[in-house]
Amino acid sequence: GNLSLLSYFAKKRETEAVVVQTLGVISTFVVISQLAVGEAMPLPQYVATSVVVAAGLILNFLNYYGMLNSTIWQFWEDFITVGGLSVLPQIMWSTFVPYIPNSILPGSIAFVVAVASVTLSHSGKLSEKGPKFIGAISGWTATLLFMWMPVSQMWTNFLNPDNIKGLSAISMLLAMLGNGLLIPRALFIRDLMWFTGSLWATLFYGYGNIVCMYLLKTISLEFFLAATVGLIAWIGMALWRDAAVYRYNSPLRSLKELVFGS
Repeated sequence: GNLSLLSYFAKKRETEAVVVQTLGVISTFVVISQLAVGEAMPLPQYVATSVVVAAGLILNFLNYYGMLNSTIWQFWEDFITVGGLSVLPQIMWSTFVPYIPNSILPGSIAFVVAVASVTLSHSGKLSEKGPKFIGAISGWTATLLFMWMPVSQMWTNFLNPDNIKGLSAISMLLAMLGNGLLIPRALFIRDLMWFTGSLWATLFYGYGNIVCMYLLKTISLEFFLAATVGLIAWIGMALWRDAAVYRYNSPLRSLKELVFGS
């Protein structure tokens, strides 16, 4: 997910977002490496993952600075499109196992659809909007993978409420703050995908887990109220300042442009 989002933001030259996603890729890879060292991840899978991560970081770096051949970049975009679209439904399905049968069918179907979509995009048989739609898939699948993380966490909390006691309130607060800080920029440049992912993570990953922790009495009322007031104030200020910058009478116009365009 971070690698796909890194490609999306590198293409748009969003420096701050590129830095954030790069750190996300590196930190996730460190965790994967720890799993491999602990023999919780097979060596072949670890090697394959390492190659993809290294290649992704190098290609995104070169593309960001305009040093990459367009054909190579197109191949990379096709790769992450197929990969993201294949992984997303499989992860969604796996979240609810064993309450639903364990199956690779969702991922397999998505893989076939993704390959067919990319092939049609390059064949010139789609309408003018077709290639643009296919090109946006990798970004949206990465965003949806990112958005699914809090859903999976909350499902785990629902099944095993005691797990919430192992969460750090400060970590959840930082998650809320970190994603919340991205909201104004996404709103300002009218990037619906970025705005959706940031807002979702702010509300359902950071703040959502804070709510769960409060309901299970693992944090104080004061901490919960401070997080709630701070969140409402920040989102309100982001909407108000955006409307002021564009000289609109209402922040609702900013949201309308974000969703439907100007």
